[in-house]
Amino acid sequence: MSDHRVVVVGGGFGGLQLVNGLKGAGVKITLVDRRNHHLFQPLLYQVATTILSTSEIAWPIRRLYADRPEVTVLLGEVTGVDSCAKTVSLRSGMTLGYDTLVLATGATHAYFGHDEWEPVAPGLKTLEDATTIRRRVLLAFERAEMEADPALRDALLTFTIVGAGPTGVELAGIIAELAHFTLPKEFRNIDTRKTRVVLVEAGPRVLPTFAEQLSAYAQKALEKLGVEVLLGKPVTECSADGVQIGEAFIPSRTIVWAAGVTASPAARWLGVAADRAGRVVVEKDLSAPGLPDVFVIGDTASVMREDGKPVPGIAPAAKQQGGYVAKVIRARLSGKPAPAPFKYRHQGSLATIGQSAAIIDFGRIKLKGWIAWWIWGLAHIYFLIGTRSRFSVAWSWLWIYLSGQHSARLITQRETMREEG
Repeated sequence: MSDHRVVVVGGGFGGLQLVNGLKGAGVKITLVDRRNHHLFQPLLYQVATTILSTSEIAWPIRRLYADRPEVTVLLGEVTGVDSCAKTVSLRSGMTLGYDTLVLATGATHAYFGHDEWEPVAPGLKTLEDATTIRRRVLLAFERAEMEADPALRDALLTFTIVGAGPTGVELAGIIAELAHFTLPKEFRNIDTRKTRVVLVEAGPRVLPTFAEQLSAYAQKALEKLGVEVLLGKPVTECSADGVQIGEAFIPSRTIVWAAGVTASPAARWLGVAADRAGRVVVEKDLSAPGLPDVFVIGDTASVMREDGKPVPGIAPAAKQQGGYVAKVIRARLSGKPAPAPFKYRHQGSLATIGQSAAIIDFGRIKLKGWIAWWIWGLAHIYFLIGTRSRFSVAWSWLWIYLSGQHSARLITQRETMREEG
């Protein structure tokens, strides 16, 4: 093994793909993440909506590399990078030296200058976010069951999702199904079928990155489930009492933010240019400008396609970038010519609307309905890590499909209903 030190910050799709791509390269790898698990983020909304449990979509990073002695995993938070000294600083006070640094630190919620909305309108990026949203959704029904004031009861039974991208659409569809089909027989004082699920989008249509005909199908499918879709109307205020949308105020005690993201502070650490979302504007080999030994990948990087459009912030893109940078590092270590500039290969876009419909855009091939839903499900099961997770998720989906019952409707946090109120 050589003495070449590769430090990877971030155990998401990009970071893990890079570590996997360096297997057998003879380098010493240190993987740093703020959490001890890798998260299969495409299914995070299913934890938030009581379909899956946390253990079905997350795996301990140490376990993944238990048989790779050249890989050291550290639970820590990076606070800065000294590109001159080639060191990475952790909040614990620890300093890591590197020969090659890869930043795959992802993104977080963007509230467009209104960070004060976050406590009442949580986003969905982590397991903690998912369990917070799940708790608030379930507690809303529990509190409504005991509420005598009709106006407050209606507010408790109104769920507002801000942003109609894939996450917002998927959340809205499942919450509507939960209220209209799963819960009605379980409550005595309320009719959960009267629940309002409101999906708010500032743009002209839902799922704007999909073809227009698929976007239109998704909106009709949502409305068939009982979701109210409000388009072209940005949210101007979020509070514990509800949301302001233009001139209208919607009393709503449960709000979920799915409207935008902002990158980690990687650009600030490196002192390099960033786009409006804070992503590092990288070179064609995904290195940081002027720092050939520092690579930035995934949601932290701003990468442009040949047609001038940005590479989307999705898991396949991050994995492609991680695999590419592994090839660049291998070529440098072996003295071989560098690979051609990174080229993103779009493998298609997928989104679900409830538990029986989906849309898939493969470019020339576009699918919708239950056939697309089955393809979507098979694709996600295939990419899950570990045989146990694949069987577990497949069984959960089959159970819901046959019985209509969600298997993860547990309120497990210490917070009580009094504290939530």
